[in-house]
Amino acid sequence: MVLISEAVESTRQKKVSRLIQKEVAGIFLRRGNEFAHGKMISITNVRISPDLSFAKIYLSIFPSADNNHVLEMIQGNTAKIRFELGHKVRSQLRIVPDIVFYIDDSLDYIDKIDRLLKA
Repeated sequence: MVLISEAVESTRQKKVSRLIQKEVAGIFLRRGNEFAHGKMISITNVRISPDLSFAKIYLSIFPSADNNHVLEMIQGNTAKIRFELGHKVRSQLRIVPDIVFYIDDSLDYIDKIDRLLKA
C-alpha cells in the first residue's frame, strides 16, 4: 500500500487564503491597468504557509501573450500591492503575509492538450 502525503490546509489557512484572494482580486480590478494595460488578471489560487506569514498567489492573465513581462511588472509593484492589502485586511489579520506572484499556466496546458487531442 502506497501512502500519498498531501499538504492539508487548516481551516484558518483556507479562510485567510480566500480573504487574500478576494482582496488582491479587488486590487487588480481597480488598479490592473497600472500593471498590465489591456489585460485581464485573475487570481486563480492562493497558497498560504501554516504560520500565515507567506502567501503564493497564482495569476491567470488574458490574453496570455507576454505573460512574463506582466509578471515582472506585478512583481516590481509587490510592495505597493502588499501595502494596499494590509489596509484592506488590517482588522482581520494581525500580520500581512509576504506575497509572491506566480503565473498559473494550467489553462494554457489544458488548451494545449485539448488541441493535441483534436488533431
